[in-house]
Amino acid sequence: MLVPLSWLKDYVDIDIEPKELEKKLFSCGFEVEESWEVGKDISKVVVGQVETCEAIPDTHLHACTVNAGVHGTFKVVCGADNVQTGGKYPLALDGATVIETAKDHVTVVGVATIKKGKLRGYDSEGMLCSGVELGVTEDMYEGAGYNGLLVFPEDTEVGADVKPILGLDDWIFDVSITANRPDCQSIYGLAREVAAVLEKPLKEPDLSYTEDDTENEGFTVSVEAPDLCPRYIAHYVHDVKIGQSPRWMRRRLALVGNNSISNMVDITNYIMREFGQPMHAFDGSFLEGNKIVVRRANDGEKIVTLDEKEFTLKNDNLVICDGVKPVALAGIMGGLNSEIRDTTTAVTFECAKFARDNIRKSSRALGQSSDSSAAFSKGVYEYTTVMAMKRALHLVEELGCGKISKTHVDVNTGNSLEKKEMKASIKKVNGVLGITVPDEDIVRILTNLNFEPVVNGDELTIKVPAYREDMEDYPDIAEEVIRMYGYDHVHGTFLEGAAVTMGGRNQKQKAELRIKRALCAQGANECMHYSFFSPSDLNLLGYADDAKEREVVKILNPINEDLSVMRTTLAAQMIHAISRNQKKGTLEGRLYEVGNRFFPKSLPLTDYPDEKVTLCIGIFGQDEDFYTLKGLCDNVADTLHVSFKYEAGNKPFLHPYRTAKILCDGVEVGYLGQITYEIQDAEDMRVPAYVAELDLDVLSKYYENVPTFVPLSKFDKQKRDLALIMDKTTTCGEVEEAIYSSCKYVTDVKLFDVYEGLPIPPTKKSMAFTITFTPKDEELTDEVISGYVDKMLRKLQFTMGIELRS
Repeated sequence: MLVPLSWLKDYVDIDIEPKELEKKLFSCGFEVEESWEVGKDISKVVVGQVETCEAIPDTHLHACTVNAGVHGTFKVVCGADNVQTGGKYPLALDGATVIETAKDHVTVVGVATIKKGKLRGYDSEGMLCSGVELGVTEDMYEGAGYNGLLVFPEDTEVGADVKPILGLDDWIFDVSITANRPDCQSIYGLAREVAAVLEKPLKEPDLSYTEDDTENEGFTVSVEAPDLCPRYIAHYVHDVKIGQSPRWMRRRLALVGNNSISNMVDITNYIMREFGQPMHAFDGSFLEGNKIVVRRANDGEKIVTLDEKEFTLKNDNLVICDGVKPVALAGIMGGLNSEIRDTTTAVTFECAKFARDNIRKSSRALGQSSDSSAAFSKGVYEYTTVMAMKRALHLVEELGCGKISKTHVDVNTGNSLEKKEMKASIKKVNGVLGITVPDEDIVRILTNLNFEPVVNGDELTIKVPAYREDMEDYPDIAEEVIRMYGYDHVHGTFLEGAAVTMGGRNQKQKAELRIKRALCAQGANECMHYSFFSPSDLNLLGYADDAKEREVVKILNPINEDLSVMRTTLAAQMIHAISRNQKKGTLEGRLYEVGNRFFPKSLPLTDYPDEKVTLCIGIFGQDEDFYTLKGLCDNVADTLHVSFKYEAGNKPFLHPYRTAKILCDGVEVGYLGQITYEIQDAEDMRVPAYVAELDLDVLSKYYENVPTFVPLSKFDKQKRDLALIMDKTTTCGEVEEAIYSSCKYVTDVKLFDVYEGLPIPPTKKSMAFTITFTPKDEELTDEVISGYVDKMLRKLQFTMGIELRS
């Protein structure tokens, strides 16, 4: 938002330098993206009076003697057609900088430095300037638009700097207004903040006007969509005289980027910049039926806007209509069929509040934006709507371009413009800030911000103005206090319960890092997914309606349905990741993720859900199988210095005969298994896939485990391979446990082969193990080991019906 310093000074006595004001604005929450002096490219240009002016033969040039007062008298060659003896013009002295133009004397190409020289053999010690060469337009100074010298009045002081005369010593601030402060998207709104930060009184704008007895009989306003237009004000102005606005108004509009059109239109644009309130002026003679109707558009209804674009409307677009047709796109742009013309003699002013979301959506859908739609999209208050109408009528009277009738219509939903009372605890306000702001400073700051504070012990009572709809509770009060008190008062403090540590990772972080490194060493890659997934993922996994995994925390404002609930398992996203890899041609891989699962204590939520840290492992490929995944799980167990046991398990999304529960010290800590063929087909998988989940929250009690040192044996280890035939229902873990328990010298049991098929009976399978025997005090001979093996086989036969494969 562009803010001229001179316009701010209408409301606040600013007695500090522009750069200091820029810092003050930044300190109270308003970033000045850029600031510049209006005449930043102009220097050493003064008022000069031509004392002699002689035409140079055979040219359009004149040799002039120019008096520059205290700066001296100079010879200047000038080619302008309006130079004459006695005239006062801008004189650029030697070394001055001015705007450089192209040969058309209009197009700006840069900045030029004036130097002494000769033209047609005549000395020229400076340059007499036009308005264009000083960066001044007709709207900024009378006569600046003429393609010749800029002429000063006769009473202008000779030798004076031209910047103050032309308003080039003014400053422009480009201020960034945050979304929560639409009340500051105007000159007056920002002036309120400047007055507060400088602790200066705010000058109120003149809202006075005089109505006559004229009445627009029969004129009515009806709002058929009060949800989209909570307030609509209309006022009839007659005996209108369309003409040019005064220079002060045209200059201000030019500084903020508006071209002057006519006095009536300029008033609406001026109000838009001054108060941030869009307004519109309808030519009264084009309002058929002498009425205004605010309604939703009919599907297929058309309108041509002021920029001569035609739009086909839908029912969710809001339009302003007369008794027959739409005459404006509400909050966006007026219609061509009711624009102000040179022949306009009566005007109906419109000032309204429209729902910001409706204006934003309509503007985007139609591809039609304007300063008005931008303002309404950010937010306009009813307080400003009432004030803006009064100000507009005052300006009509001040400019003498119309007479104010007594026809005034205000349709509203009953919202109060009075201040609302809010109470808060000073202790809570200071608690938000982490410091103690003295009560007297809180009162001073809130008084400057027009909140009328009253302190009674710890209770703070304020009255919130109608233009501060963003104020809701004590954190908002804290924000207002600290931005004026100064953020430099805030010092770093510990949160309650915080402690100083020596840094580094804690036990949990170290253990999880060891697990990750162990898996990476086995060729697994870490992946990360969102903490939410789709309810359809639970359907994919086949969980029953009463399964714990179905008790999910729903997101109130999800990005889409696929991310609408907090995940209760990591398996679904792992399956999707495996599927994506296979679809892209990666047909083998190992993946893992450490993330949280979320389980509500009750539904609907009354407390934060339980978060369980979980490890999920997924593998896929022709060379991968159930036992590969089991090996990765055992690798995790080795990292934690524990041992896992495996029992037959059941998961709806895993193969019924290739699924196992994982136990640690008799407690179930997870599962592993092969993904069913149905899910593989549904996910377009081309190779088998396996998945495991381990509850790291349960395993965290083992994070502090350390390995126990066992002295190395003086004797060589001995290994024996055994191929065993057993029932298909017998698990590898059961066999390993039986082998370990049969001999105290067995230190390792590794499965290296599984076979099913002839000549093995259909109900049987063959599993081959490598068994390692580690001697302790004496060497183990072949005869001794054979005895241990025989004992082992007898135990397996007796307890589990396992036989040695021949």
